[in-house]
Amino acid sequence: MDFYQFYTGMEFDAYTYLGAHPEGEGTVFRTFAPGASHIAVIGDFNQWQDTPMNRIYDGNFWECHIPEARKGMRYKYRIYRRDGSFLDHCDPYGFFAETIPGTASVIHGLPAYSFHDGAYLQRKPDPSMPMNIYELHAGSWKMPSGKGETACTYRQLADLLVPFLKENHYQFAELMPIGEYPCGASWGYQATGFFSPTSRYGSPEDLCYLIDRCHAEEIGVILDFVPVHFAVNDYGLLRYDGTPLYEYPNSDVGYSEWGSCNFAHSRGEVRSFLQSAACYWLKEFHFDGLRMDAVSNLIYWQGNPQRGENQAALQFLRTMNSGLKKRIPHAILIAEDSSAYPGVTRPAEEGGLGFDYKWDLGWMHDTLSYMQSSPAQRKSQPQRLTFSMQYFYNERYLLPLSHDEVVHGKAAIIQKMNGAEYLDKFSQARLLYLYMFAHPGKKLNFMGNEIAMFREWDETRPLDWELLAYPQHEKFYRFIRKLHGIYAEHPALSQWDYQWKGFEWLDCKNARPVFAFVRKAETEQILAVLNFSDEDIPDYTVPVPSGQTVSLLLDSSRECWGGSRTDCPVWQQQDSRLTVCVPRLSGQYFLLKEK
Repeated sequence: MDFYQFYTGMEFDAYTYLGAHPEGEGTVFRTFAPGASHIAVIGDFNQWQDTPMNRIYDGNFWECHIPEARKGMRYKYRIYRRDGSFLDHCDPYGFFAETIPGTASVIHGLPAYSFHDGAYLQRKPDPSMPMNIYELHAGSWKMPSGKGETACTYRQLADLLVPFLKENHYQFAELMPIGEYPCGASWGYQATGFFSPTSRYGSPEDLCYLIDRCHAEEIGVILDFVPVHFAVNDYGLLRYDGTPLYEYPNSDVGYSEWGSCNFAHSRGEVRSFLQSAACYWLKEFHFDGLRMDAVSNLIYWQGNPQRGENQAALQFLRTMNSGLKKRIPHAILIAEDSSAYPGVTRPAEEGGLGFDYKWDLGWMHDTLSYMQSSPAQRKSQPQRLTFSMQYFYNERYLLPLSHDEVVHGKAAIIQKMNGAEYLDKFSQARLLYLYMFAHPGKKLNFMGNEIAMFREWDETRPLDWELLAYPQHEKFYRFIRKLHGIYAEHPALSQWDYQWKGFEWLDCKNARPVFAFVRKAETEQILAVLNFSDEDIPDYTVPVPSGQTVSLLLDSSRECWGGSRTDCPVWQQQDSRLTVCVPRLSGQYFLLKEK
């Protein structure tokens, strides 16, 4: 580790020096704690009695070698404050931790796993390729059949999740935060271990195995990373050396809206800590990318534009993202940002923040609001669906229907659909996803949405997979799989996502809530016709390019997907016009190709 780089916020490999590193017949412990009066290591190897650490370098770092300390043993740092009191802390750079409710770090070292994904890692991110992301919470996706566990282990996930992802045409899985965290209800967003994959589901090597298995099937894995705040538990980072070392000393900005501590990004040591953690997950575990949480709370003080830009945090983002790209060129960096701050996906070297993609939360809010309104109300609100294309090319957007939309009384996606009629909710949910996958931008869906789960997600329970025994849910699940397959197979739905020439409105201002648009690629076009009204339209007519053949790709009203139409859809091509029968609350994709 370069100490100057560490202090100036330019270090990306601090974890190779700090933390507990097995060496020879023992373990070397190192920690950064400038405010401590003295520090001891306590653990299984010394009956939890003090083994003093020595000041090294400039006196802000502490080190000791303990021959009896071996891999698998628990430990903490007993940090004595200047007033004589002490508190036992887990290791900020610890590579593993004991299972909750235990709070000690575990000697482990870097993951000892031999990956087999060399060829996969040679690929380069390509914004013209399809990107369909399955977001999941590892602890509540599925319960192993007949074994009684409350959650899958990383290795059980590899056996169950990887075939599921491949069968359903996902290109990526996104894991919600798995850095060690004390409270299950925080879903990992309030962490105590930024270098420790949670022991709830197994060892670091088990996590490596899961990622390796995904890569073997050409499925990427993205990690939800939280560079904004941390848990307030006193054994963690809070006042680590007796002073606000990782957090702001000012309470006005010291605590987030979630009650957690905000990182003090003005300190170089904190920036190096977070950059090193980001690099650690990408480099040592072969994660393919990071989705960074609450970026608007980095851009603006407390996420509030009226409080002004947080210049230190903005510089942190630029330095981290450009540094990660230099070290791991294939890494995909995604911002969960609800602000209108410009240049989030522009390269840092050009004054942007250096992300590859930004969540389009405006699209999400407008679309779900539109689907919650009645068909009568939709007639006067076309802008809720058309507005996204007025700003879409300002950034590289990703369309999310994430876990945040199915919790805390917001209702599940299918339950949000307007009306009380059971079958209408399914019809509208199919229509919603037709619109989503035809709209430009990469896609993200949270687990459970694909089976039309009616209850809100609960991290203490597995998904309601038994719903697939019911015809409507099973047909909906097959419809989503078919839609995913079309998205993966047809370049018109992804190749020119971020180019003006890839999208064209054909009809978006009519008196009925009916929309038609074309997605384009070099070799094909796909026409989407979407009827959000509650009336059948037997003779809807749209223009199509002359000299094109037209074939039906998908019709959401078919009985095989849960609709009522049993016959083939009625449509007729005449010269440069296409006339089609579009049932209520349904949509269709047509493939257009040159004759």
